[in-house]
Amino acid sequence: MNAPVPTGHRSGCGRTFRTGLALAWMLCCFASVRGDGPDDESVYREGRHVYERNCLICHGRWGDGRGEMAQGMIPKPRRFSAARFKYRSTPSGFLPTDDDLVRTIRTGIANTAMPAFGHLSDRELRAVVFYVKSFSTRWRKPDALAPPVTLEAIPAWWDRPSERAAHAEAGAGMYRSLCAPCHGESGRGDGPAAAELVDERDEPAPPSDLTRPLWSSGPGPIDLFRTLTTGLDGTPMPSFAEAIPPGQRWDLVAWLDTLRRREAL
Repeated sequence: MNAPVPTGHRSGCGRTFRTGLALAWMLCCFASVRGDGPDDESVYREGRHVYERNCLICHGRWGDGRGEMAQGMIPKPRRFSAARFKYRSTPSGFLPTDDDLVRTIRTGIANTAMPAFGHLSDRELRAVVFYVKSFSTRWRKPDALAPPVTLEAIPAWWDRPSERAAHAEAGAGMYRSLCAPCHGESGRGDGPAAAELVDERDEPAPPSDLTRPLWSSGPGPIDLFRTLTTGLDGTPMPSFAEAIPPGQRWDLVAWLDTLRRREAL
């Protein structure tokens, strides 16, 4: 069921004027950066319609994360006006790709208030991404854009239990030194530093409970590997791309998967 769209306090004339300005900026922006065709206006309007029916209630009319349902949420809804995104395939500090945004909207973020919008068509998903990008001028800056990082594929040993156990044991030591201070010895997000962690808005940023059936980064091991590689911008979770070689990152993912499996027993 679609959430009701709250009525704004601004006049209809004011809303029309601001919408026109936003549309003009959006078309200018994407015509110059991507060279899109003459149907951009219809994509923008369709995206706005999808946003107002599904996203506005939490993310706010102006994309500032101050929708009617945002009060009390931890973590807070994403501020599209700040253009800082946690779940990306791009290096830390860069904007996500359209595919990253589509993936997050389609599948949601487990263990948060962000649901999956699997009922939206691919066209609607692409349109709402187009609209979301209208909230920040950062999308116009070439130095904020980067191609996805190259992720090492799931190792062959992942499907061989005895070998995976050995790699997980190798990852346990890294976990205790790098992750346990925030995520806790057992991975439940209760490490000694957890209570003090805040995000870029100085809001509480509790570490993920890594023992839950679904990780916030996505359902599979490649999703967690991607998060270890790119970090979560705007949060205390750093990128380990430089600190840990890919093979050792997979050892760490194997240990995290072990923690999750133990909890399920």
